[in-house]
Amino acid sequence: MKVLLMHPDRDFDPEGPLPPNADDLIQDLELNTLFGAMAQGDKFLFHTARRAILSSLTDPEEIRYRQAILRDCLKNAAIVREIYQIPIRATESKRRLWLGIYGSHPSSILSGAREMLEVYVGLLRDLRRIADLHAGKFESGGFRRFFAMVQEELSDAYLAAVDDHLKMLKFQDGVLVSAELGPGNEGRNYILRKPNGGDNWIGRLVSRLTTPVYSYTLHPRDDHGARAMEELRSKGINRVANAVAQSADHVESFLKALQQELAFYIGCLNLAERLEQLGEPYTFPELAPAGERRLRCTGLYDVTLALTKNGKVVGNDVRGDGKDLVIITGANQGGKSTFLRSLGLAQLMMQSGMFVPAESFSGEVCTGLFTHYRRKEDPSMESGKLDEELGRMSRIVDLLTPDAVVLFNESFAATNEQEGSEIASQIVNALLERRIRVFFVTHLYHLARRFYEQGRHPALFLRAERKPDGERTFKLIEGAPLSTSYGPDLYHAIFEQTDTPTVEIAGPVPN
Repeated sequence: MKVLLMHPDRDFDPEGPLPPNADDLIQDLELNTLFGAMAQGDKFLFHTARRAILSSLTDPEEIRYRQAILRDCLKNAAIVREIYQIPIRATESKRRLWLGIYGSHPSSILSGAREMLEVYVGLLRDLRRIADLHAGKFESGGFRRFFAMVQEELSDAYLAAVDDHLKMLKFQDGVLVSAELGPGNEGRNYILRKPNGGDNWIGRLVSRLTTPVYSYTLHPRDDHGARAMEELRSKGINRVANAVAQSADHVESFLKALQQELAFYIGCLNLAERLEQLGEPYTFPELAPAGERRLRCTGLYDVTLALTKNGKVVGNDVRGDGKDLVIITGANQGGKSTFLRSLGLAQLMMQSGMFVPAESFSGEVCTGLFTHYRRKEDPSMESGKLDEELGRMSRIVDLLTPDAVVLFNESFAATNEQEGSEIASQIVNALLERRIRVFFVTHLYHLARRFYEQGRHPALFLRAERKPDGERTFKLIEGAPLSTSYGPDLYHAIFEQTDTPTVEIAGPVPN
């Protein structure tokens, strides 16, 4: 049985490789805050959220498939959480019964696998009950297919037959084994047989009366004979024991896959509930194929900032359709980097099939998201900051494909204004010529002004808003780059005091 709730045609692999730039994305976009809100202290949910979000989907139809399933989860949260508890109960039962390893002896293998199957069958019955009661409440293709599979594969007749087999495998009436004589009269081809005379006691009694039976009775104190009989029994049940163990493993694999695929949606439910508590909106984005240069949003905010502050934060409205380049300039501490992070988070969440933190959002699917952020000074570096930035840029270029997105935050500012602007300008032009979409937060005035005046590429220029009195609104507005970032505002806010302190010095003042 296949779960197929994360992909329409394949299983979700929670242990698959992450993209080579995963560490940069986690650091620059503060993704661990997002993963933590989805996990709520659960390491398995954290790991699953990390894997699903960093391994973005690129097919719009596959994203819509996952979006539809998440919509169902949001409408039927209690039911989905009940389903998620089924594989968790399976894991707890296995741990409680100490059946992680069945042992090497056929009898212990059979006993352990049979007991585990009995637990699993009970859980599968619960899953079938949920499907019968609630399947009609789900509208997505993924859940409708899943419930149909459960009802078909776990029919009443099938579950009853499994119960009968498990009861028979207890061998309450002993084990019937057939064998052939080989060289030296040694037994071979041991085969477990179904007891003669059917399943009722009358049939067994008639069979004994009509069929000649040759028997041998062991003395109660014959230890060697008992060991020999146990060896014969083990040879007879060996193949059955392995088959039952494989069946238990098969059911366990299905339940694990169910847990792995539902874990992503449980994380999304946790995040949605947290945002609702904060009074923050979220929406399912409209998707456009890669290359359409779509970006329209209202109220887009940094979800990690909202989670960290534990309160509402300022959102932004942007109209960037048809733009290959977006340059963000303006006042220090005005919300530029926060907006860039909100954009990167929204892109990753959208391409993992999630909702995004905004009132509305429309964006294109990109072939890869990359960040090039300014790093703090590292005393262990063998070269300067500019060399480190250029080296990191070189590694990013090696991974880029057309219609990828690169987010720059104060990049190439480790040198003087003229040199930094020239380096950044050449890099950005090269990326745009290769159909890479660029978002650039910068204080390099000559860089921003150059692209504003040239008009060589379709570009949008945003500026952090500053009121005449120096107040930051943390809103971005469309506007031409300014030659100042209003650094003195910060200086006065931090250092200026209304009362100048006086210091009295005792004794003569030195010359």
